[in-house]
Amino acid sequence: MATTVQDTIKKSTKKRPQVAIMNAVHDLPVLVARDLGFFKDEGLDIEFVTTPGMAQVTSSHVAKFDSVFERPLDSTYNEGGIDTFRMCEWGIMKRSVEADVQGLRKRKIVALGASMSSFAVVVRPDSPYFEPEMLKNKAIAVTPNNGSHFTTLKIMEGFLAMEHIKTTNAGNMQKRIQALKDGEVEAVSLMEPWISVAMKMGLRILAESHSTRSEAASDDLDGPTLKKMFRAQARAVEVLNRDVKPFVHYFIAETGGLLKPDELHTWRLLHDAPRPYTRERFDDTYNWTVKWGRVVPGATYENTVDNRAWE
Repeated sequence: MATTVQDTIKKSTKKRPQVAIMNAVHDLPVLVARDLGFFKDEGLDIEFVTTPGMAQVTSSHVAKFDSVFERPLDSTYNEGGIDTFRMCEWGIMKRSVEADVQGLRKRKIVALGASMSSFAVVVRPDSPYFEPEMLKNKAIAVTPNNGSHFTTLKIMEGFLAMEHIKTTNAGNMQKRIQALKDGEVEAVSLMEPWISVAMKMGLRILAESHSTRSEAASDDLDGPTLKKMFRAQARAVEVLNRDVKPFVHYFIAETGGLLKPDELHTWRLLHDAPRPYTRERFDDTYNWTVKWGRVVPGATYENTVDNRAWE
């Protein structure tokens, strides 16, 4: 059974691994492994902690460009309320590096995650912009320092010089769609289930790409425990790759009824078993994130990554 963030923070001692659950697009393999008993099959007794995410229609928190550690998931982790979480690869990189710099609770990258979320740059149906290059100097609404932000930069830099790529904040996925429809922004970055919602509304996709997840964990979780967790997720991935439909209700719930199960474009959902985070992957991802000024320089593979689950 999931507990609230508030209940978790109040606990003075921890007896079980505490695993964050946020957006279904990031955490579906974890949800499936929980629902089908795969964690229990590995002998794990896990407490699942639900934290607000920007895909949830009920989410009201505001993500700022200049801080990530004040967000609900991050503050819960810093106070010891969760031990491991998943999000976009660059967001995990930023948090792993800068938590260490700021003297916050340590977290290391422990795997390339099991979900590859799809993000799309979306415009109004009557928009005069027909290709990404036409968004030169036009602000795209994103979640700062999370997957929609970084993936948008990755997409757009294939069409525009860095100085002409602009981003802004317009709230959660539902709010940024409304801001787009109201003409407050010219484009927004969305992930599922909100890409499907946008298509249902007649909005137009300008460009899209899959984006990798990674997983961060505290030192409280040892290698053997993580190994069991990743085995359970790998089993869930096999289930999802056979048929994801029994689990789309998680996405439908995030829209608050704006989408029916058969309206979710499930072909965008992509999953694979967790795997070690390689040095080459670190070098490429970290150097790119530094280039964009989204993480402080000076980190190393050794102080950021720990593949102890595979040792």
